[in-house]
Amino acid sequence: MPWESTYGYAQAVKVGDTIYISGQLGHDADGNIVGPAPLDEHNRILDHSNMEVQMRQSYENAKLMLAKYGATLDNVVEEVLYVTDMDAAFAAAGPVRKAAYASDKPAVASTILVTPRLALPTQLIEIKFIARI
Repeated sequence: MPWESTYGYAQAVKVGDTIYISGQLGHDADGNIVGPAPLDEHNRILDHSNMEVQMRQSYENAKLMLAKYGATLDNVVEEVLYVTDMDAAFAAAGPVRKAAYASDKPAVASTILVTPRLALPTQLIEIKFIARI
């Protein structure tokens, strides 16, 4: 993604049997946010209803990162979700996480935090992952 060189970081790092995945966004292959949040004239989010769309895409992007190391979401042991609206995130998280991990009770330690804004103005969620292989 273009922001890797601009910001200066690695999307993923493997140390021993542990893979650290940087925060994954709900973007497509070209770096465009999927389901961008509508903004007011001050770049404040007006509506969080695309949280589920962006969350699903964030998990899809994590799958791509994990695959580079021969891993899948089955290898994830911890995740941290950074969201711009807790109510929208909670409404989406149950169904989206259960589908992503193919389990009604994913065996993944999970933390969710609210922040007023993420890196991109139309971004509603970012998820970081730790996986063991």
